[in-house]
Amino acid sequence: MPFADEPIGPDAARALFTTVRRDAPGAATAVVNLIKSKQLPYSRRMTSSPLVDREALAERIRAVGLKVTAPRLAVLKMLDQAAHSSADQVFGAVREELPGTSTQAIYGVLSAFAAAGLVRRFDPAGSPALYESRAGDNHHHVVCVRCGDLRDVDCVIGEAPCLTPSDTSGFSVFAAEVTFTGLCADCQKVNAELEAS
Repeated sequence: MPFADEPIGPDAARALFTTVRRDAPGAATAVVNLIKSKQLPYSRRMTSSPLVDREALAERIRAVGLKVTAPRLAVLKMLDQAAHSSADQVFGAVREELPGTSTQAIYGVLSAFAAAGLVRRFDPAGSPALYESRAGDNHHHVVCVRCGDLRDVDCVIGEAPCLTPSDTSGFSVFAAEVTFTGLCADCQKVNAELEAS
């Protein structure tokens, strides 16, 4: 069955981005508190684990007050295995396990998960929104401008919002989305080879 112990694919090495939801800032804090108190089974390195436990997935869904359904289990499993996934990528993976699933259902699950603080939505420039299950911490991203490789970077300074704007214009700031851009090691190697030839 789809939730048997399975090896995680190559995308599992990628980790996940966190932003505090502007309309539900307490959700991320609640998830962090559950993780810290060990009431929510979760590991920052979950995406590198070779096993996905169905009951642990179900418990994470219940812990944020959501009903456990087959599409929700499948979406959370997919996001644990393939970090930084678009809704279309999630739909493609879930459709293999649940052929009757619709794109609308996947968007609904992703929206409910993001509102509950179970997953995070990340909107990189020039790319569709990406989702990840690494939520509740204050990490950032580094993106290769050539190949698009996207990796997690632990928090630059500390607690959210991590950075303070010089002028908030009256806003109460909950989070700062930080994306570092540059060239990954492979693209640097290609550049060096091109320059040498």
